[in-house]
Amino acid sequence: MKANKPSLILFFLALLCTIIFDWTEQEFLATYAKTIVLPAIFIYYLISSEFKIKKTEGFIFLFCFVGQVYDLMEIETSEIAGVISFLVVYMLLVKIFIREHERIRLTKRDILPISIVVVFIVYLLVSVLSLQLDNMKKFNFLYTFYGIVLSLLSYFAFVSYITKGTHITLLMSLMAISYIFSDIFYIFNEYFSYSVVLVLIRDITQILAYFFMVEYFLEKARIQKKVTQQ
Repeated sequence: MKANKPSLILFFLALLCTIIFDWTEQEFLATYAKTIVLPAIFIYYLISSEFKIKKTEGFIFLFCFVGQVYDLMEIETSEIAGVISFLVVYMLLVKIFIREHERIRLTKRDILPISIVVVFIVYLLVSVLSLQLDNMKKFNFLYTFYGIVLSLLSYFAFVSYITKGTHITLLMSLMAISYIFSDIFYIFNEYFSYSVVLVLIRDITQILAYFFMVEYFLEKARIQKKVTQQ
């Protein structure tokens, strides 16, 4: 067994336990299962990358951890602190997309699918923000800025996949989709009455977002290594 496999197995076991405990409404046990997720995937990343981690990726993991801690604490300031933490994560990911990927070159055949993506993102942004801003009028600017940054992240990921269609852009898109759905269903859980299905979708997509993010980092590192060896 490869050195990185036990941590990956632990990650998916934590995901499975989260699903089971969410479904059976054992919130206390589900919280414990979710605390294992991020450390397990971080260890998997460290071992897979041969303990080489860049500063930006390091800060992304740090703020993911801080955001998750605040989310699990569920105290009065947790929501705002969690939003700020993941806002930093999304901003750092956008920074990576802009700095470490080739400029997107559009062709005529890309115009229609990209237009659909843009309309879809704007529709989600306006629809979901309208729900959240009704409840949190004090922090309108923060949530609006958060939505814009997540939309930019999604735009770069989806357009990269449409124009290039590579494995790494697929991972970027899956990561973006997971973050979008985890945030949308987080808001749904706050806005609507308690639902096991909403909780399940929120937790599963959030956990999968970490997995796709790590796979994206590893694939990016492999590509960069090949380029330097040529």
